[in-house]
Amino acid sequence: MRVSLHAADLSYAGGLGLHTASSGAISHLAELYLKLDDGTHVAVGETRTNIAYLNGLTRDAVIDDAVAAVAALDLTADPRDLLADLDRLLAGCLAPVRMLVDMALHDLAARRAGVPLCDFLAPGAKAGAVSHPTNQTLFWSPFETFRAQAAAYVARGFRDLKVRIAAGPFEDDLARIGALRAAFGDTVKIAADANGMWGEDEAIDRLKRLSIFDLAYVEQPVAPGDWAAIARVAEASPIPLMLDESLASEADIARLVAFGGRIYGHLKLVKLGGLAPTFAAARRLSAAGVPFMIGQMNEGGVSTAAALHLCRAAGPDFAELYGADGLMADPADGLVYADGNLRVAARPGLGIHFDPSKTHTIREF
Repeated sequence: MRVSLHAADLSYAGGLGLHTASSGAISHLAELYLKLDDGTHVAVGETRTNIAYLNGLTRDAVIDDAVAAVAALDLTADPRDLLADLDRLLAGCLAPVRMLVDMALHDLAARRAGVPLCDFLAPGAKAGAVSHPTNQTLFWSPFETFRAQAAAYVARGFRDLKVRIAAGPFEDDLARIGALRAAFGDTVKIAADANGMWGEDEAIDRLKRLSIFDLAYVEQPVAPGDWAAIARVAEASPIPLMLDESLASEADIARLVAFGGRIYGHLKLVKLGGLAPTFAAARRLSAAGVPFMIGQMNEGGVSTAAALHLCRAAGPDFAELYGADGLMADPADGLVYADGNLRVAARPGLGIHFDPSKTHTIREF
């Protein structure tokens, strides 16, 4: 087994800027890859390392933890056995590193089984092409840029739009969402994401003012941690709420379930530590009747493909899979965005091809 860690900095074509209330302006995606080559199959996992605004972890901290974790694993063992014991084997590892290893092992196991990853996760659950509808996000940008990007997404068939708000004056947020409604009417679904920037009273007032736009949900209106405040805001809100930053552990999922479906959940592999724990969370929410989204940070094609397969396996109410749309020099090839959907060929594993020549090698094991 040849094992190696790789890194790449990716950016978007057309000067697309990433700017949210919590992240500020982001110039590129810093991606870390784990490649497993058993001589017959080449499998890969990916995690993003410049998301300290979400998890407080520096890029170097994630890379150092990944080097230590991979060095300690016997990756010549059956990937199914390693996945079954991964909680113990990676006890104490950072969630993005667990995601990295979990994804590569799932890809390898599915490739050896000769089935797409979604079928490996949920055998017989979903037939047909590996495809799923996705939203597109409109980041904070000058107003004319915002309008042009929205029009371009709709022209490509993407009619599920999420607006990043709370990065500037609230009146600007109202104007932007109002412009979408004026331009597209009820032919588009609109949601908004405040990234935890509002206080409790502020959130209640602003949610009421946003209610005229018939939003599908507002994501993370207040900061994570204060579950009592979240409950009060949800009780007063005329718009469904969805939690994102608040959901980073099994305990958080249990707290969400206790709301009985009044609040939605946004599940991400990088927060929960990979495909297995995120799929488990999705099944728990589904069984409890809690609407949920499977999504991602802005990430490269490997991670995006993993989230796509998880959507096919779990059947979420919402999906956020825009992360690899328009990336330049992505080492993962094979994703197609069109007609409001993301798809990949129904080949074994993730269904993508990984080109390590577009990365630089950090370490070989």
